[in-house]
Amino acid sequence: MFEQDIDPVFGSLALSAIAAALPLLLLFVLLGVFKVRAPFAAIAALGLSIALAIIGWNMPPVQALSAAGAGVFYGLFPILWILVNALWVYRLTVVTPWFEVFGRTIRSISDDLRILSILIAFCFGALLESLAGFGAPVAISAAMMLAAGMAPLKAALVSLLANTAPVAFGALAAPVIALAGVTGLPLNELASMAGRQTPFMAVLVPLILVFLVDGRRGLRQTWPVALVSGVVFGLAQFVTSNFFAVELTDVVAAVATIAAVLLMLRVWQPAELVGITGAVATGDSDEKVTRPPMRDVLMSVAPYLIIMAVFSVAQIPAIKQWLAVVGTVTFPWPGLDVVTAAGEPAGAQTMHLDTLRATGTLLLLSGVLTAVLYRIVPRTAVRAYGATLHQLRWTIVTVTAVLGLSFVMNLSGQATSLGVGLASAGGYFVVLSPIIGWIGVALTGSDTSSNVLFGPVQVAAAEQVGLPPVLMAAANSSAGVLGKMLSVQNLAVAAAAVSLVGSEGTLLRKLLPWSIGLLAVMTTLIVLQSTPVLGWMVP
Repeated sequence: MFEQDIDPVFGSLALSAIAAALPLLLLFVLLGVFKVRAPFAAIAALGLSIALAIIGWNMPPVQALSAAGAGVFYGLFPILWILVNALWVYRLTVVTPWFEVFGRTIRSISDDLRILSILIAFCFGALLESLAGFGAPVAISAAMMLAAGMAPLKAALVSLLANTAPVAFGALAAPVIALAGVTGLPLNELASMAGRQTPFMAVLVPLILVFLVDGRRGLRQTWPVALVSGVVFGLAQFVTSNFFAVELTDVVAAVATIAAVLLMLRVWQPAELVGITGAVATGDSDEKVTRPPMRDVLMSVAPYLIIMAVFSVAQIPAIKQWLAVVGTVTFPWPGLDVVTAAGEPAGAQTMHLDTLRATGTLLLLSGVLTAVLYRIVPRTAVRAYGATLHQLRWTIVTVTAVLGLSFVMNLSGQATSLGVGLASAGGYFVVLSPIIGWIGVALTGSDTSSNVLFGPVQVAAAEQVGLPPVLMAAANSSAGVLGKMLSVQNLAVAAAAVSLVGSEGTLLRKLLPWSIGLLAVMTTLIVLQSTPVLGWMVP
């Protein structure tokens, strides 16, 4: 049995926290400064984390390697299982004439890429996040922006930044539900608190998207529709999470925002249109793309309608319960026997596999149904799957290495040392609390994983310094989503989706200022919510 130690480095919590941060620092420096390709940067960080676990945290070598193996397995299933099947569905459309029809259908809604970035990356991406999560929204929305004619790098940037506002309630509110489970706080209070924080980000994200696509001109000309989409999404998040079903928060917000934007486009259009090549035309230009016949439109969007239908059916209580009973496999990961410093079994030692109701399995079923509908012969469908695996070969290395890093840090105690070290700041903890969540998501690529990792630390620290536990726990989730655009897994997913494998460092450098800026805004909000100024917002 291995017992975690919070301050193993010379008995100093500060030195232990600094040492625990070294793998993360190495990862981001190699990516952002030295422009090392993501797979090699991730492997280097994993190697350093294993060395620190063995030498610094006194973890038995066999258990350290086993922890890395568990992370690699988790990276393969469920995360890469989701990504591979999501991109396979997209590739099935590419091998048919319906891909071009889909592109014309998108452009027929609006020729303006700024508006399409709101509709596809922000609205439809949020709908995908509400159902699937774990990288699928980034992959699919980036591919759809490519179909609309956006440049690959810009499509990746837009899809990554858009995948922030819905994340706290993504995958049917899995992050908030997991947070309630590990902290023991009431789910309704946590959902209400997060629903009083994330809407502020929702208002800003569409404005940033149009700026990313077209700079100041884009912001000046399309701010009305960007503001409407952000406000509607934020209000829907607040109302649904506070007064209705937390699981449906993002579903309601996404559908309401799509409806609001489409209605607004009936009465308002920007003065100029920014098209595929960046060319500018007047809003009343006669060069607009003609919408294909309704049957062709339905056929072109059929894969996405199938995805939504399959996931919706899988959420019917009776079917959901049957899938859980029949398809759930649980087993202890071999070679691990870890307890926390408090003497309790550490998490992540037992694998829970929802084989049938897993997001990746449902996406695989969606792909099969798409192939049947499009009359794609099995050989072509299998060839497309093989091409998808080949396209993602380096992404698979990156994601598995980063998840291995995450599991080693978690099980060795490095993550706890880092979190407790930051939590020891006393009254300043209210400033550091959002940063902990941000680091957690940047490390794991998942708001759910970050909440499981740091949620209990947030609550324990809040109780020590006299802050509302609900506020600090929700801060971990609401601020954590702003680190998702920087997580190496999501960077790799976006780069692979637009066929720019190796551009992860470029994406990181371009997104880092936006991530830090939004984190500063969220931190300011959370600090004010801890004071009488906005304390009335805390349930």
